[in-house]
Amino acid sequence: MSSTLKLDRNSIGRMSTISESVEVGLRFIGMWPNCTYANINWWTYILSVAIMQYFQYSYILQHFDISDLSVTIDGLSITLGYSLSLLKLINLWFNRRKLYVILDAMDKDWTDGIAVDSDISMMIRHANLSRQLSNAMIMTNALAVFFYTIGGPILRSMIYKNEETKRELPIKMEFPFNVDNSPVFELVLVAQLFHDLSVACIIAMLNSLLVTLVLHVSGQIDIMLQGFLEISAKKHARSSLATIKILINRHQRIIDLAENIEDLFSNVALLQFIWNTLVICCIGFLLVISIGTEEGATVITKSLIFYVAIALEAFVFCYAGEYLSAKSKSISDAAYECFWYDLTPSESRILMFLMLRAQKRLTITAGKITDLSLEGFTTIMKSSASYISVLCAFY
Repeated sequence: MSSTLKLDRNSIGRMSTISESVEVGLRFIGMWPNCTYANINWWTYILSVAIMQYFQYSYILQHFDISDLSVTIDGLSITLGYSLSLLKLINLWFNRRKLYVILDAMDKDWTDGIAVDSDISMMIRHANLSRQLSNAMIMTNALAVFFYTIGGPILRSMIYKNEETKRELPIKMEFPFNVDNSPVFELVLVAQLFHDLSVACIIAMLNSLLVTLVLHVSGQIDIMLQGFLEISAKKHARSSLATIKILINRHQRIIDLAENIEDLFSNVALLQFIWNTLVICCIGFLLVISIGTEEGATVITKSLIFYVAIALEAFVFCYAGEYLSAKSKSISDAAYECFWYDLTPSESRILMFLMLRAQKRLTITAGKITDLSLEGFTTIMKSSASYISVLCAFY
């Protein structure tokens, strides 16, 4: 085996497409296979999110004022984000067995790929890309939390450093006790910061998981495309029929894996479509009405990266579906472009059935209703912009 390949293996640290950050996140919420204290981790975390939601919706009901939409929508934007996170986690819990099947299939792909240098090299490249994208998405969400919870208050204190201003929690909540006095305010603020940071990282981890799974399927498709080059009785001693059988088996495993990914993320994608439209609308409305006001700099600092993170979340889901569909289409193209004219009639017929099956694209849907695509992302952004214009007119 080449020294370059050995270097790549050492750089990834292990034979898996799942990055260390995604695995840590799944272990943290008790969703990793054979994880110690899985149920305790899960119920502890989901209960903490539910408690946060109770105090958030209590604030919205207590301070709902149709004549002052800015206050209501400011609290509603982060509350809806939390609700989406809670629903995603619940969906993942009910589909955890499907997740375990997917992870087991990925491990088998790596076990089979070790035997072939070109296969393992291709899988390592996709794993490295998966790790980089996962870290980037988690970092983006972490920065969004920092600026939302810390950046806004710091900038407000700098602007009004000579004036006495009322202290406000970055995440609007209604507590049954007074939180304005020290050290209660500071303790609640720190608790909000760390809990919001954990939720943001967990959601980024779930988004990274989808990207990771799609990249793994993409790697298997690339290996399959490479296999089509071996179908030539004139240039290879290896039996073309044996190669076709291997390709058919790999194609079926790719289809099964893609269908499991679709089952795992279909409902999540539907929630993403609905909730992201509302959250983007709320944050965009706050950004628009804050321009030119005294609080404008504070609101923009607090909400702009949050807006980018939410829009990026919708984009990741839509792009993953688009990429998987385009990648699966390349299978039938590669089958047609291989040396099929060198095959026997019986081998050509077998290859033709593979081509016919490959013409049915692999995809991820939003609740089995519509395919995830870049067109869907533009629909989310257009709908959000329309709702923002309506709110601004009403405001």
